[in-house]
Amino acid sequence: MPFRIDMSGKNSRDVKADQRTNGDGKQVTNKVLLAAPDNEYELMRADLKYIDLPHHLSLHEPTQKIEFVYFPNRGMVSQVVVTKDGRTVEVGVVGNEGYAGAGLAAGLSRSSVREIIQIAGDGFRIMGNALERILRSAPQLQVILNRHTGLQGMQVAQTAACNRLHDIQQRLSRWLLMTQDRVHSGVLPITHDFIATMMGTDRSTVSLAASVLQKKGIIDYVRGAVKVVNRRKLQSSACECYGVIQQLEDELGLR
Repeated sequence: MPFRIDMSGKNSRDVKADQRTNGDGKQVTNKVLLAAPDNEYELMRADLKYIDLPHHLSLHEPTQKIEFVYFPNRGMVSQVVVTKDGRTVEVGVVGNEGYAGAGLAAGLSRSSVREIIQIAGDGFRIMGNALERILRSAPQLQVILNRHTGLQGMQVAQTAACNRLHDIQQRLSRWLLMTQDRVHSGVLPITHDFIATMMGTDRSTVSLAASVLQKKGIIDYVRGAVKVVNRRKLQSSACECYGVIQQLEDELGLR
């Protein structure tokens, strides 16, 4: 059964976005913040700072101490592994279903991944030491954060298998679906160069796979973006990894 926190007969999926704001009155649409019980959310409300999340903003660099935890309202965070020679590959994504800086919920002060804004949006941040203090009095919020941290670990494992075992068209389709799920739009502001960097391959390989999807009427190009034309066909083109990750999110109540 999906995980839910029941407060006054309402589960987390029944909470309306306009029912929660931070201390400055900024609207909350992040699902983790909406899922927290009222009394535990109030403990953190004053510490939540509303921020813009512009494209390419680095939230955390590998091996650095995690200073802030971020809860996106809109946009998408990429979790990226960077090798010594400067090559990169994306191992996870976070939208308004989750949060960035997940290591803190597991008692870790550092992370080996870079967390960077790949699709601009907005959201909230809280200082790591403030969240650690709050969690001592917020057991249900701790459970929610731990479940999301667990999901992130499983997403990383599934993505690693996908990158090794599946062809580029399947991987691209899976990636576009996961991105659309988090951006909530049929038009994704991304380029082939960007996708190639995230997928750890070259631009020509991505362009070839994308042209196949375009010829099949699955995607189209608009200026500086990719448009999903037929999501059903895109799902058929993706490998089973998308369905596995989707099922995990459903079971944990994070979608």
